[in-house]
Amino acid sequence: MRHFGHIAPELRQRLFHQEPAVFTADSPARILSAALGATLYSPATRPRLCDDVVKQASRGVVSMVLCLEDAIGDADVADAEENLVQQLTALTARAGATPADAELPLLFIRVRAPEQIPDLVARLGPAACLLSGFVLPKFTEERGVPFLEALTAAEAASGRRLFAMPVLESPDLLYLESRRETLDAVFRTVDKYRDHVLALRLGVTDFCSSYGLRRAPDMTAYDLQIVASVIADVVNVLGRADGSGFTVTGPVWEYFRVQERMFKPQLRRSPFLAGEVEELRETLIAHDMDGLLREIALDRANGLLGKTCIHPSHVMPVHALSVVSHEEFSDAQDILRPERLGGGVLRSAYTNKMNEVKPHRAWAERTLQRAEVFGVANEDIGFVDLLAAGLPG
Repeated sequence: MRHFGHIAPELRQRLFHQEPAVFTADSPARILSAALGATLYSPATRPRLCDDVVKQASRGVVSMVLCLEDAIGDADVADAEENLVQQLTALTARAGATPADAELPLLFIRVRAPEQIPDLVARLGPAACLLSGFVLPKFTEERGVPFLEALTAAEAASGRRLFAMPVLESPDLLYLESRRETLDAVFRTVDKYRDHVLALRLGVTDFCSSYGLRRAPDMTAYDLQIVASVIADVVNVLGRADGSGFTVTGPVWEYFRVQERMFKPQLRRSPFLAGEVEELRETLIAHDMDGLLREIALDRANGLLGKTCIHPSHVMPVHALSVVSHEEFSDAQDILRPERLGGGVLRSAYTNKMNEVKPHRAWAERTLQRAEVFGVANEDIGFVDLLAAGLPG
């Protein structure tokens, strides 16, 4: 699979200076954690789940979560488990010899309890080859260790590499008096199981619930100061660029239908006029996508990569804004040239900024990692061009 692999090769050549790399579910963890992109959630109760997975893969989705937790009712768990086993078994038959043969997304199951992990892997049998891992809800040290122990046991029993994606959404992370202790304990836990933790996911909806909050479509998670402070502390402790950190993904965007608008649209007009796609701009505004685009940009600025998504229309905006611009790529390459190891300051090739080699080195390394999986846009290509090309026809 590859990002933008669903569009024609000749169009990719027009869009990209460096095309996104091909990867598989067996690629190294550093590649997969950066490549998650827009992780699309789907309730495990969907009667045509197998078809949904194939359909979304054909539209550019590269990671999906099949949810047995908050997306379904408490009374539906047993039926959802059975449906999940049946649907993944059918998907295995369709996929052929390996998941790569059908170019399926990375598939994860969001469970409620640790015992579900070995039980589902055993019930899936050969179909467990489709799984890349499990999403672990409301993760703390106390709750998380049993989940991670169950995952490692299931991995050993199945012979299949399985990753964990803990969700940071506990009130203990939100409350000021317990936040530091909880974050330190979470770090100890995920550090111990580092080889199994692919990424950490932020459960901002649960954070908001603790205070009876819900952000409007005109606002981002960063406009809710109590939520923004948690994101900052999570990145501070768990997202460092010194080798101790993990990939932390952006929070879910809840809106996908037209709402009455209170504030002026946040989406600038000029890039759309330059790309002659004003109609696309109006569509995005009408469907509250301008807020989503702003939040994706703020995710990146605050050290997050990838995003939880609950609607297919959110996928391509996340991926289009994840592509490395030609200017970013040029700066990163200049900073990381072998002759620059001693440090120093240089003017960017675009002659519009200072690149200070030592302070910007970690940024440059992360930028080139993102460039590997999302590609580098050609010099005359902006995110609107990428978005328009990636949307279903």
